[in-house]
Amino acid sequence: MHVRGFTRHNSSGVRHPGTYEGMIEKIPYLQSIGVNCVELMPVFEFDEWETKRINPETGNTLCNYWGYSTVGFYAPKGGYSATGHHGTQVAEFKNLIKALHAAGISVILDVVFNHTAEGDERGPTISFRGLDNQTYYMLNPDGSYANFTGCGNTLNCNHPVVRAFVLDCLHYWVAEYHIDGFRFDLASVLGRDRNGHPLANPPLLEALALDPILAGCDLIAEAWDAGGLYQVGNFPAYGRWMEWNGHYRDAARRFLRGDAGVAGDMVQGILGSPNLYSPSGRKPTASVNFLTCHDGFTLRDLYSYNDKHNLANGEENRDGANDNYCWNCGVEGETDDPAINALRSRLQRNAMALLFLSQGVPMLSMGDELGRTQKGNNNSYCHDEEWNWLDWAPEKEGGAAAGLKRFVSLMADFRRRHSQLHRSEYFTGKDAQGCGYPDIGWHGVKPREPDWGEQSRSLAFMIAGDMSCNYGPEADFIYVAFNMWHEALSFGLPKLPAGMRWRLVADTGRSSPDDFLEQGSEQLIADQTVVTLAERSMIILIGNRAGRLG
Repeated sequence: MHVRGFTRHNSSGVRHPGTYEGMIEKIPYLQSIGVNCVELMPVFEFDEWETKRINPETGNTLCNYWGYSTVGFYAPKGGYSATGHHGTQVAEFKNLIKALHAAGISVILDVVFNHTAEGDERGPTISFRGLDNQTYYMLNPDGSYANFTGCGNTLNCNHPVVRAFVLDCLHYWVAEYHIDGFRFDLASVLGRDRNGHPLANPPLLEALALDPILAGCDLIAEAWDAGGLYQVGNFPAYGRWMEWNGHYRDAARRFLRGDAGVAGDMVQGILGSPNLYSPSGRKPTASVNFLTCHDGFTLRDLYSYNDKHNLANGEENRDGANDNYCWNCGVEGETDDPAINALRSRLQRNAMALLFLSQGVPMLSMGDELGRTQKGNNNSYCHDEEWNWLDWAPEKEGGAAAGLKRFVSLMADFRRRHSQLHRSEYFTGKDAQGCGYPDIGWHGVKPREPDWGEQSRSLAFMIAGDMSCNYGPEADFIYVAFNMWHEALSFGLPKLPAGMRWRLVADTGRSSPDDFLEQGSEQLIADQTVVTLAERSMIILIGNRAGRLG
């Protein structure tokens, strides 16, 4: 989430919009959708007005809105403070963290140690360039700045002096602010030597993993950089590091839009990506699963646009990713066509369901649960404008956005109640209980006959409940099926243990509020042997004993 963008819009209704104080007022909302952790985009002090470029569509000066260009590594952003001009940003930020902790929500900071705001030789001299240029930065043989970040310079992170600076900085935020973890921007840079070569055992990454002050913190890597080093699945982890799972994102986007040949990849993602993480001894929790983040389309735009629309960035639409695995459902941008809007709504709910049903750690991008749009801009880093802030009106007005928020809230609660959906160990596919059922079994349109072939656009699985329990979520068998084909498909249901019956929990082929049935109101299905899924939809069933709901 972006601190300013979260509450800056007039529809937020907070007393101090766009500030740490504004966030505090919205904590009950975060709780209502099941959030237990927030990852804040950069809050270290940065210069919003470092760019002089102009928006060619409006003539307004563009800015550094996201903040990935640090100036002060020990200072919370003054512009996010309700009374920052009085120098109270430290107290306000600490109050925010205390309030989030009191609500059971942990705080992760998005930190940028791969480059600084000093840029290349044309940039300002702020600190490191004047202190010791060749120590702090990677330099080419001709003295120019190596650029593995796309931002003009690259910090020489594994030099002992720079390494000590990074550790000292993180110690400060943990000791003074009680931060719970850090997400490292372009973290692959942190594993390069002074000449830019990847190190087998990077001293900085090892020091962060083994540091006693950081021992209780989550360490999350964006395991790639702008120099082409892509380390998802093989980031030097030392048993500690988690990763933004770019493989999961890409496989999920392709599967959800109905691409052929990715069902097998999606199976790995649902399992927590053991193909990526188990060889190095890491568990499902190493995978931070996401469909969208700040960088790229919002979830709504993912199914509203085929192409990026970044002309307002002043870079002639050259910036931003070109391979988005998106689909506009037949019309580019907004439309009044009810059939297309219904399809887009279904696709967004399919995405949210897949995310919450996958092993690993699910991450939402701010506002996706309310159908937030950036009007097709997939690189909105330079716009501090109303269209780039979270519009809260859909939550109050009802309709499709309110239905999506409800679906996300109930999906998060379903995941929370069923520990089978957030395991600390991988599924084995074996009968771990001696009950005749594997811990997870894979199916297709026929029970026990999965089809992950090149033409498959569907998959189904069943998670066995705890047979030592008669009632409660732990006893529930969970059946999930995805049909990403453009026609309805019927799926044969696996047989349950004696005395159990299948009940419907969710069906994205239905409209809200019938698309997700609340705990205790799940519907007994008439035919216990087969279920039909509408085109491009998914279902969740639970199997439990007669008379036991929820």
